[in-house]
Amino acid sequence: MTTARLLVVLDADSTLIQDEVIELLADEAGRRTEVRAATEAAMRGEVDFATSLRTRVAALAGVPVEAFERVRARVRPTPGVRELTAAVHARGGVVGVVSGGFHEILDDIAPALGVDRWRANRLVVEDGALRGEVSGGIVDAEAKAASLRAWADELGVPSARTLAIGDGANDLRMMSAAGLGLAFNAKPAVRAAADLVIGRPDLSEVIPLLP
Repeated sequence: MTTARLLVVLDADSTLIQDEVIELLADEAGRRTEVRAATEAAMRGEVDFATSLRTRVAALAGVPVEAFERVRARVRPTPGVRELTAAVHARGGVVGVVSGGFHEILDDIAPALGVDRWRANRLVVEDGALRGEVSGGIVDAEAKAASLRAWADELGVPSARTLAIGDGANDLRMMSAAGLGLAFNAKPAVRAAADLVIGRPDLSEVIPLLP
């Protein structure tokens, strides 16, 4: 069994990366404004995440799969992300990402940023275009917390040596399940509930907090 000294789990959109991928995809359908408003409401915790995600993904119907490459090219890594993943690895740790976003984008971006394992939603493709649906169960708040706990168990990392970093309401359970929950680029409710708030939007700020 693989073991690790610590486990750091991040959200993807607005945490690992500076963008909200679903908004970049919505750009391809000319529907970014409405999707952005729905995303903001979900991140503030005003609506159920799974319901909101299904509604937002429905707005992507008809977007061709070629759009994935254009979206990947537009994604901007968060400052300090490579420094953080390198620091975790130097300490014998593992970096995970659990995202309410999509494998179609994260599968390319995550390993390039030093992420060891990741979990996200998958989009249904039909005849070379998005059908406007999510395949299988949705990665919501409980799935994020469950992933952190499962990875910690698998790696033999005690809870006290786990960190969770997120920005939205759907990250709160994951942050609560970790030994240290960090609010990053976060909405007010998340900042209020976090163990600590990272003030500067630079993930290298997390390095001094690593156990």
